[in-house]
Amino acid sequence: MIAAAAAVAFVAASSAAVALFPRSILLFLIFQASLLYAYVARIPGWLRAALLVAGLLVLMPVIGTYNGYYLEVATQVGIFVALALGLNIVVGLAGLLDLGYVAFFAVGAYSWAIFGSPHAAVLLGGGSFPLPSWWFYPFLFFGLALAAGTGVLLGLPVLRLRGDYLAIVTLGFGEVIRVLANNLDKPINVTNGPRGITPISRPPLPVEVSYAVGFYFLVLLIVVVVILVNRRLEDSHIGRAWEAMREDQLAAQAMGVPLVRAKLLAFAAGASFAGVMGVVFSAKQIFINPESFTFLESIGVLAMVILGGMGSIPGAIIGATVVTVLNLQVLKGLSLWLNELKNAGVTILGYNLAGLPTQLEPAKYERMIFGLILVLMMIFRPQGIFPARRRQRELGEQ
Repeated sequence: MIAAAAAVAFVAASSAAVALFPRSILLFLIFQASLLYAYVARIPGWLRAALLVAGLLVLMPVIGTYNGYYLEVATQVGIFVALALGLNIVVGLAGLLDLGYVAFFAVGAYSWAIFGSPHAAVLLGGGSFPLPSWWFYPFLFFGLALAAGTGVLLGLPVLRLRGDYLAIVTLGFGEVIRVLANNLDKPINVTNGPRGITPISRPPLPVEVSYAVGFYFLVLLIVVVVILVNRRLEDSHIGRAWEAMREDQLAAQAMGVPLVRAKLLAFAAGASFAGVMGVVFSAKQIFINPESFTFLESIGVLAMVILGGMGSIPGAIIGATVVTVLNLQVLKGLSLWLNELKNAGVTILGYNLAGLPTQLEPAKYERMIFGLILVLMMIFRPQGIFPARRRQRELGEQ
């Protein structure tokens, strides 16, 4: 009873504080922490669900009306949650190390970017392009199918590979897709090369609210569907086959697991989620180019899965949320704060920050701090924030 009252009070107080002080990043972080507390607190399931629904469907849009940046962060979190859940199937459940996952994201993004923009008329020599904005919704399924097919094409040549060799091949595949996107502007202009494609049509939304709020609800709906599909896959015989294959491929094959089909299904399922979110990403950004799909993006999504806990659906969600918020809010906010201190000439321990060399500007060290946080996390909690039960037991015995 006390835990239930504390959870309700924490969520309500943090959301009211953010509404009163919409420019405070610290208070918004506390609001996010309150949703996490509501998830992990020992409270009845119906109350946990009610608090999360109230926080995500009511409080978050209200907070977003006071400060649109917070809604932008929440939308980005939703996109990366779906990407992390897709990669979690390949890496966490099936045990196939994929370092080129962003390639499927790019395939989905370019599918809508080409046909949802005037560039399609350049490519096809006329016609009624760009497609009407409502075509965005059929393209969610088209991006899913196209990325899943690309995943199968990647899976076919690497069926006999595992471990480091598989990682190198998938890394190369991701770079091949990026280089193709960068150079397919001649002799036929398919991707418009490094200049990118713009403007990309945005989908019509039925919700009579601001477009940012409506798009947030769209991303949230897709994330809910992705979570449900992941849950059903995890509990199905396919999910059991993936887990058996992850633990020992020879033993799984001896027990009758069809390794070829299981690997292809894993690549196709994980890629399909990336394809859907690629379509969403291109519509949200209105502009994409090859630099949106670099190797570092794949590493970032992989860090989300590992940080949250490989093979764990809640872990992938929490990992994506933590990494996205860390990059977009915490480290950026820290850099801005330190730059303000520098510009104000504040003295710390007898040293005037106004004389700080440009080589030591805080903004240049955001990635280093992020890397240090990951290293410390892997040292002190290698199983992740919300690990799968099997992995938690395995690492707990070491």
